[in-house]
Amino acid sequence: MNYALNLPGEGGLGLRRVVWCASAANEPSLGAANRMGFKMEGVMRWARVWPEAKVRASGGVRVRKGDPKAEEFPYGRDSAVLSVCWDDWEEGVKNHVDAVMARTK
Repeated sequence: MNYALNLPGEGGLGLRRVVWCASAANEPSLGAANRMGFKMEGVMRWARVWPEAKVRASGGVRVRKGDPKAEEFPYGRDSAVLSVCWDDWEEGVKNHVDAVMARTK
């Protein structure tokens, strides 16, 4: 995150925002994002569709009856979108992330 959000003069790219997208049902991933200072922006409903093989690990939702691609992609998911913007970064998220990353066991 330092590389992405720090200004070029500080060795970074100077991006305006970093986005974290995960399945809305993936609580461990959403928890990790929250611990790193990301803010929830919202949920994109039906953001992805999946083949049968990906459903076990992800808890997908079955597509509607009659969907023309249901045999190929019978499941879908909602995606949670979280972000850290440059102003969040400069107003304390940078210090928070540095402290989290500096922790040792």
